[in-house]
Amino acid sequence: MDFHLWLAYFAATWLIALSPGSGAVLSMSHGLAYGVRQASATIWGLQIGLAFILLVAGVGVGAVLLASGTAFWVVKVAGALYLCWLGLKQWRAPAHVGSPLDAAGTAGAAHAPHLPAHPSVRQRLLTGALTNATNPKGIVFMVAVLPQFIDPQRPLVLQLLILLITTLAVDVVVMHGYAFLASRLRALLRTPHARRVQNRVFGGVLMAMGASLLAVGRTAQAA
Repeated sequence: MDFHLWLAYFAATWLIALSPGSGAVLSMSHGLAYGVRQASATIWGLQIGLAFILLVAGVGVGAVLLASGTAFWVVKVAGALYLCWLGLKQWRAPAHVGSPLDAAGTAGAAHAPHLPAHPSVRQRLLTGALTNATNPKGIVFMVAVLPQFIDPQRPLVLQLLILLITTLAVDVVVMHGYAFLASRLRALLRTPHARRVQNRVFGGVLMAMGASLLAVGRTAQAA
């Protein structure tokens, strides 16, 4: 891959990562609720899903999904339902003050069991991975964009590896930035009312994104 071509992709990757999406909303939601360190597992899960989408598009399966109305419909509905479920779960989350660990430290371990626990690392990884892997917008975008940066005269595997590493490195930085910025607001959102508003804002955005996926068409088919 020529350096100027990689540089163009590098710039495009920053714009893609910075644009608001379900991954950014999830990173901010978990950063605000659990802090940056806890949100890292979610962000690495997002990278697993992103890598899956890029590789699917890169080997041509994405084109098959776009060509098959049934396959694309299944992926689209699955992604929409998953985001709506995440949004509903966030909307209904309890508006307790502080984190379970904070409460345990101030009220004592004996009072901690009744408080909701943080999702496990595995749960956060899975949530992040499914959020990106079931997003048909990502497949449409990758199928439309990747061919612009791949030289058919050169080995495909090496080019995909370079694009994959570039994409994940940029996205990790950006998603941690979103989580960090959100975590700075935790001190302002310690009242039950503020937490309830936070849960409903992020939950509503995730549900709206899920609903918007149903409007995604196979636009990249003609690209």
